[in-house]
Amino acid sequence: MLLCLVPAKNSTPKRRSGCPLNASVEMLGDRWSLLLLRDMMLRGFTTFKEFLTSYEGIATNILSDRLKRLIAHGIITTKEDPSDGRKLIYVLTPKGLDLAPVMTEMVLWAAKHEETGNQALVRQMQKGKEQFVEMVRQRYLKATRSSG
Repeated sequence: MLLCLVPAKNSTPKRRSGCPLNASVEMLGDRWSLLLLRDMMLRGFTTFKEFLTSYEGIATNILSDRLKRLIAHGIITTKEDPSDGRKLIYVLTPKGLDLAPVMTEMVLWAAKHEETGNQALVRQMQKGKEQFVEMVRQRYLKATRSSG
């Protein structure tokens, strides 16, 4: 009996190497993916329309592609919008929420080495990274529980 094995549509793409940093870069190495995660964690964005209002002005085709990639890597997931079943709500998975400390470190690194804005956020992170990350986690979990 001959079996044809077709990978699932949402299966994780093959990586160039087994290096953990390479795996991270392949999943997140594009600015748009990181900015989408920022908007989910810090601004509470959950809809396609909200992502389009982001400061950086992402194009719809890029937004659609990056959301699909983040879903494929298990970093975000979707659920049906209770107010309109035709629309999706994007939600961080536990894997995605585990990126909060990484994102915090990236912000602090950039603020240390470059001229950046949002110094109030930077100072809050500098005061207590662990407390900041925990606050982001708790606020996100509370918001997603109350919206769905």
